Amino acid sequence: MMKYQPSDDPDLYKFQTNKQASDHPFHLPAFTGGGDMREEENEPLLIQSAENCASLLGRIWVESKKMWQIAGPAIFSRVALFSVTVISQAFAGHLGDLDLAAISIATTVFIPISFGFLLGMASALEMLCGQAYGAKQYHMLGIYMQRSWIVLFLCSILLLPMFVYATPILKFMGQTANVAEKSGLVALWLIPMHFSFAFEFPLQRFLQSQLKTAVTAWVSGVALVVHVFVSWFFVYRLRVGIVGTAITIDLSWWVAVLGLFGYTVCGGCPLSWTGFSTQAFSGLWDLENWYYRILIIVSGNMKNSEVAVDALSICISLYVWESMIPLGFFAATG
Repeated sequence: MMKYQPSDDPDLYKFQTNKQASDHPFHLPAFTGGGDMREEENEPLLIQSAENCASLLGRIWVESKKMWQIAGPAIFSRVALFSVTVISQAFAGHLGDLDLAAISIATTVFIPISFGFLLGMASALEMLCGQAYGAKQYHMLGIYMQRSWIVLFLCSILLLPMFVYATPILKFMGQTANVAEKSGLVALWLIPMHFSFAFEFPLQRFLQSQLKTAVTAWVSGVALVVHVFVSWFFVYRLRVGIVGTAITIDLSWWVAVLGLFGYTVCGGCPLSWTGFSTQAFSGLWDLENWYYRILIIVSGNMKNSEVAVDALSICISLYVWESMIPLGFFAATG
């Protein structure tokens, strides 16, 4: 009897070959025929791409909403508080060129140095509060904030000579005598605003780490409205001059501080604020800001220095006003 060879029947040979391969322990199913390929080629790839694109846009929209829920109030609060200084400069402009130059130098040279230094130190609190909130150690948020108050208050005292000796510093920098003396007077009256930073910045970080940015927005808005009314009353009714304008800035910033503090201690943060603690006693500043302050100082050496200082300080104020928007987004990402 003739022995049957697989080669005599191609179909049987193919069956035997595939069977042997399938019996192999490491066998993977082979791609057979062109039908499957044709089916894959006929699949609507554009519909899949459209679905992926729609899904991506949906995720972007959701994340954007979450971002704006934090960034929006943060932007508004920063713009509102900075508007306090801008409005004061506008009212001072009605008093005269010398008064406008004086308050412009005080608010765009000395105050931003204090602002940048204390804000940089308060930024460390943002990380500590975020870690404590994530670890559900809520009581530590209040302790960290109280420690920050102490540290920033001591640093504020160390920066006081800059305000006390503002007049000789400006004269040494080349400012005219009348501009330096009037600016030094304004700087002295802005010391309360300088000390408000030591409490305002930790309170903002404390509430921001708990996603309570809406509170800071409401308080900042109230402080801005109060400032507009008080500035009008002091300048046009009481006619207290440039000193009264400086006092209105102090008052508005302390309204914001007391508003945030009142919300914190009066039940707004029951888990994170448990009262003052003795544990608070146990246990960076933006260099680019120098550039703008130096420009203000140098402009005082130009002819008609009062107008030059006025114009440059207004331009820088507008720039800083606009920069409050990206700073609000930075707070949201933190």
